[in-house]
Amino acid sequence: MTLLLAAVGATGAALFELTVGPYLWIGGAQPHFVFVLGVVLTIAVGLEAGLVWAFVGGLALDVLAQRPLGSSSFALLLCVGGASVLGRVFARVRPLAPVIAVPVLSLLYSMVLFVAFGALGHTIPVSDPVQTVIPSLVYDSVLAVLIGPLAVSIHDRRALQDRMDW
Repeated sequence: MTLLLAAVGATGAALFELTVGPYLWIGGAQPHFVFVLGVVLTIAVGLEAGLVWAFVGGLALDVLAQRPLGSSSFALLLCVGGASVLGRVFARVRPLAPVIAVPVLSLLYSMVLFVAFGALGHTIPVSDPVQTVIPSLVYDSVLAVLIGPLAVSIHDRRALQDRMDW
């Protein structure tokens, strides 16, 4: 059931990112809801749900935005794998793990997308890609600060209550 909810949630997040996201631009920064929620889900729930989220969400982004098919999924799958590793490294401070992981992985996500688009023939005319993605990195980090600790704490508390019942 968790994997089905991850797939449906990823599709909804992709729709939200592509329909409402352009209206939420701040200073040239675009929020990446599928990415941020995928990292938070991976750290809170686990790798399997994160992989489903990344694959389905990436395909939904590619189909809806008419990008090269699989480019967003590839970038998201790499980032979800990194989030799983960082979630295990920062196991003692699990609620803060998304806050630490999102800035690092946001840069990775954007750079992998730049490379994938360039390799697939859709060049993006940018002289310095790192300077271009810094505002989005900050935006994603703020979203992670707002969503990440709350989601991880709620999941951990619910899992603790489930264990105590039996």
